[in-house]
Amino acid sequence: MANQLYLDTRTRVPSSGFRNHRRILPAPWTAIIVCDVWDRHWCRGAEERLESLLPRMNETLKAVRARGAHIIHAPSDTMSFYSGNPARRRIVDAPPVPTPPERPHDDPPLPLDASDGGCDTENNPGTANQHLWSRQHPDITIDEDRDGISDNGREIYSYMRLHGIEHVVIMGVHTNMCILNRSFAIKQMVRWGVDILLCRDLTDCMYNPTMPPYVSHDEGTGLVISYIETFWCPTVSSEDLLRLNAHS
Repeated sequence: MANQLYLDTRTRVPSSGFRNHRRILPAPWTAIIVCDVWDRHWCRGAEERLESLLPRMNETLKAVRARGAHIIHAPSDTMSFYSGNPARRRIVDAPPVPTPPERPHDDPPLPLDASDGGCDTENNPGTANQHLWSRQHPDITIDEDRDGISDNGREIYSYMRLHGIEHVVIMGVHTNMCILNRSFAIKQMVRWGVDILLCRDLTDCMYNPTMPPYVSHDEGTGLVISYIETFWCPTVSSEDLLRLNAHS
């Protein structure tokens, strides 16, 4: 059926490599969270890498929205910009639902060191303690009639329960920081028992190759994706989310 998502999910098992599973997710019971895709960033390299992802992100969101999936835009620290916005009100107005008891989960250390802030460029527009962003990047379309806007995990959880959403795919930045640690992101969703997946080709980490483990930036992002696949949740690709439904 056209309102289903046929996804090849990938996990990593240290002793045997990748493990792939075909999954069918009903689109109306699936949400896509767009994490911290801001209009600006203090690190020039982070801005440039995000710019390269934006067209594919928007194309993917358009495709899954057309199939009936919920799109939740989560540009943290910018909710004042969206005050009164219909997509913002859509989540704020969801009746609060108590979150479930958190499930215990090991939290192994990340495979790279971003203690310097993770920026790998010079001549940046700001420094690590500056929040230059004010909204989501304008190249990401927000459908005011259907989408939601929130940076609050409890709000998003209540919205999910209201609409019977059982599955979440998260995309955006940064893989080793917000994608894992925001109140609406991977670690919290896993601890609440929510089925969450990372879109592995629509994300980017904050990592400076002059820091351990001294690999390229792209390799650093790959290491974090592998860490997530091993310890936290499976991943999918945008190709799956974009793929025409051959089973309809």
